Amino acid sequence: MTEEKKNAAENETQDPEQAGEKRPAEDIPAENELPDTEKPETEPAEPGTEEGADESAAEADPDAGTGPKGRRGEIKKLKKELEEARKALGEEKKHTAEAEERILRIAAEYDNFRKRTQSERAGIYANAVSDTLAGLLPVIDNLQYAAKYSGGDAEKMAEGLNMILSKLPETLDKIGIKAFGEPGDTFDPSLHNAVMHVEDEEHGEGEIVEVLQQGYMYGDKVLRYAMVKTAN
Repeated sequence: MTEEKKNAAENETQDPEQAGEKRPAEDIPAENELPDTEKPETEPAEPGTEEGADESAAEADPDAGTGPKGRRGEIKKLKKELEEARKALGEEKKHTAEAEERILRIAAEYDNFRKRTQSERAGIYANAVSDTLAGLLPVIDNLQYAAKYSGGDAEKMAEGLNMILSKLPETLDKIGIKAFGEPGDTFDPSLHNAVMHVEDEEHGEGEIVEVLQQGYMYGDKVLRYAMVKTAN
């Protein structure tokens, strides 16, 4: 009995493999069940390689693919943006051409307006001169008649001149010119030019005593100030 118990104890202490026994399959760990410390690590791709570029693009844009499909999408996007830019450029060129056409048209219209204005101004000036001379021609004719038929008689000469002068205001009025400055008027610095002054109690302050040279005006424009002598 003692030897049998001893042999049984020795058999229990022996390695199951040495004893020819097989371990159950569930006791052998599978390759995919290796501990984390025993799993092989994947080496990162170098930055200079194509794999590194794909990884960088993926990190920069997580939605962008790194394969041919992703590159095709990027090219398609760039083509769309280029087409939009070309369309916008075409619109800007169209607007620029329209603006240039408007500027040229306005410049041509202004040039025509300038030429027309100059022509009209020259015509107005010519009409004004002709109207003025037409009104003065009768006065010139009367002066010539007085000088021709007076025969050196001073009395006749004076009579003829008085007749001409009596008609002169009417002639000037026809062309819009009016004479001003009469004795008894009140001195007005905007119309009269006082060259002499006299103290006389018979006249009021600033009263025109004598008109040395009549003044003339066309509308509201003074052509010549009246030269006068004032009192007090």
